[in-house]
Amino acid sequence: MKKVLFLALAAASFSFTACESKKEEAVEQQAENVEAAGEAKADAMENQADAVRDSADAKADKMEDNADKMAPVSPEEKVK
Repeated sequence: MKKVLFLALAAASFSFTACESKKEEAVEQQAENVEAAGEAKADAMENQADAVRDSADAKADKMEDNADKMAPVSPEEKVK
């Protein structure tokens, strides 16, 4: 009788463990999905920041090029 009761209790324990394991896996999967979404958002923000930085660098370079093309100021004009 004790063996049958022990086996029934063991079987019930395994069934609860199996259910908890499925729930745990589902929660872990949700956590992984949240993490992946956060990583994707961070990557997108980094790409945006790179684009803004590149745009600013290009604009600054163009302004410097235009400044280099300007006629040099003669010493007489500096005095005025």
